[in-house]
Amino acid sequence: MKGHIEIEAERCKECGLCIITCKHSLIRKGSSYNAKGYLPAEFEDSDHKCNACTLCAVVCPEVAIEVYRG
Repeated sequence: MKGHIEIEAERCKECGLCIITCKHSLIRKGSSYNAKGYLPAEFEDSDHKCNACTLCAVVCPEVAIEVYRG
């Protein structure tokens, strides 16, 4: 099943748990700061490898990740 995620940049506190958890290495540290001064995570899946496993959303302590399937 294919999927994608959306990361709410203003909620992200740069903990990196989602980056470590992603089995396909589709999440990386962002390049621009949010209002709180953190570099929020960014999702990049040009090859459509995301299978919507939800692990990134489960480990996010700030509940900043939404997972979409289909």
